[in-house]
Amino acid sequence: MLVSLGLGTAAIAVLLAIAALAPAATPLPTRAQDGLTLAISVLIESLPFVVLGVVLSIVIQVWLPPGLIERWMPRRAWARRAVLSLLGMLVPVCECGNVPFARGLMMRGFSVPETLTFLIAAPIVNPIVIITTHQAFGFDDGILIARLVGGYLVANLIGWLYSLHPDPDGLVTARFRDTCELVTLDHSGRGRRSLAQFVVELRAVMPALVLGSALAGAVHVLVPREALVAIGSNPALSIAAMIALAMIVSICSNVDAFFALSFASTFTPGAIVAFLIVGPIVDVKMLALLRTTFRTPVLVGMTVVVVLFAFALGTAVNLFV
Repeated sequence: MLVSLGLGTAAIAVLLAIAALAPAATPLPTRAQDGLTLAISVLIESLPFVVLGVVLSIVIQVWLPPGLIERWMPRRAWARRAVLSLLGMLVPVCECGNVPFARGLMMRGFSVPETLTFLIAAPIVNPIVIITTHQAFGFDDGILIARLVGGYLVANLIGWLYSLHPDPDGLVTARFRDTCELVTLDHSGRGRRSLAQFVVELRAVMPALVLGSALAGAVHVLVPREALVAIGSNPALSIAAMIALAMIVSICSNVDAFFALSFASTFTPGAIVAFLIVGPIVDVKMLALLRTTFRTPVLVGMTVVVVLFAFALGTAVNLFV
């Protein structure tokens, strides 16, 4: 974790240095203040959902009887992933809280590909996201349907791809494997185990959340929003710009539809859909959180698949809507 914090701090320093040297219409102190405001807002917005996710993770690990969830799961691997990708409909938690929840599923015995399927789909198909996306766009231009179907499909695609990996257990970090062993060996009372696990999960997730929020603010300083808006009318470039914006701003999936709505008049519907697919899965904050559990090659592979899928989906929406 100290290495990650050091790399994150170095990245922020480089971004600020580039921003100081690059010409811009807005002075660096003003942009730096905006970046700090964004970083703090991302942190405050995410924190309650992280805590809720940790609590739900403890419920899954400690309080549910063994086999309660598993007995309702299909036996075939593809069917289990398909069902798990819909589990997010019962969990009103955004992407930040889903990370500790997913850690709880793996500690309970679910495989890495199965957990990845849940983790990717949940922040898109959860009930709050469905409601807020409908409030923002209704059924106009097929944005809501494309987001839900796209999120479900890309989650199962990634789950299937990583199910082909020869060593799925090697996809997680050594630190997470050590945590799983400690949880397995802990036979104390439920109350004590719950408290211990709460501390363990917060210690694992909070530094990554702070780092991810800081990176989101720093990147915001470097990449001016005006540059992205300027290319919003081009069908292909608008999709690429909104994908980049989604990875930068790191807005909670429970409210990102209202942010995207502000671009609806200048960007294509396909670009809006791409933004709503990419943001909850591979923004800089989410990648920092995922790094607490999954190895870097996994995150790189996920990012490539999600970005390509979102671009293809956005292009299809532009062509057929």
